[in-house]
Amino acid sequence: MPVDPFLAPLLSQLPPFPDHIDDFEELRATEKAAGDVLAQQVAEPGPEVADVREDFVPVDGGSIKVRIYEPFGDGPHPVHLYLHGGGWIGGTIDSAAVDIVARERCVGAACVVVTAEYRKAPEHPYPTGFDDAYATLTWIAEHSGDLGVRPDAVTIGGGSAGANLAAAVALRARDENGPSIAFQLLEVPALDLTFGSASVTEYGQGYGLTEDAFRRIASYYLPDPSVASDPYVSPLKAASLAGLPPVHIMSSEYDPVRDDGERYARRLVEDGVDASFSLQAGHIHISSAFTKVMESARAWRAEAVATLKHVHDTVGATVD
Repeated sequence: MPVDPFLAPLLSQLPPFPDHIDDFEELRATEKAAGDVLAQQVAEPGPEVADVREDFVPVDGGSIKVRIYEPFGDGPHPVHLYLHGGGWIGGTIDSAAVDIVARERCVGAACVVVTAEYRKAPEHPYPTGFDDAYATLTWIAEHSGDLGVRPDAVTIGGGSAGANLAAAVALRARDENGPSIAFQLLEVPALDLTFGSASVTEYGQGYGLTEDAFRRIASYYLPDPSVASDPYVSPLKAASLAGLPPVHIMSSEYDPVRDDGERYARRLVEDGVDASFSLQAGHIHISSAFTKVMESARAWRAEAVATLKHVHDTVGATVD
């Protein structure tokens, strides 16, 4: 189908990615402010939850902030680790959009949601953000009692760069016999930073995220381009995907990383993993958040929340 009618006039108004960045902190602050304004305009507010609190996860070189959203009702609850997008260089758990997603999933899927302020490139290039994400998963597993969560019902997900990190964390947990992950929910995932998907070129101009911006953003995350084929950078490059937890992947129709999701789902099935793929018709890379103005964004949200709730309702037995 064509681009959603709401998005068509918006595409010409989206600011281009800057040709040169002198101050990444300033870029992040500007991006957050603009994103919060946009979220107020196009996103339905997140629902009330039982509690929101912060904690800190020890990582190599310090600690990172995590935010914990608790649902109503008696626990222990399932837990979902949500890793935000932002091209590995931006994004924050303090943004309105991330807060909304966390609240929606906390209430809709009746689970604790943990969001992690992993460190950003270029100050902290790969593997720092990836290591931070894995450290958060490990912290959740080690503190399940304190968090009031079920260690048998830990799921992981994210959007865009966050989905890349989530997929990579699942690979590492498999490879290192790490914490058990019951399920992955990957939205608009970037899974091949060698740019091997045809969609990088096919949808690389005119749909918000451009091929040029995608390549430059990746270069900040990977100052050494030779590591782009590392499976923890590009999960599509893993020799085998066997043994990974079940996955549901949601990709936008008009998106440079569209094919990454479909290719990954196909490979997962070939390697014996329970995987499904859903192409979100008419959408661009960022439009899943537009729940106030797009019926299809509300359908996207419903699909994501229902998927998580089904997993949480059916996996394992409730821990006493």
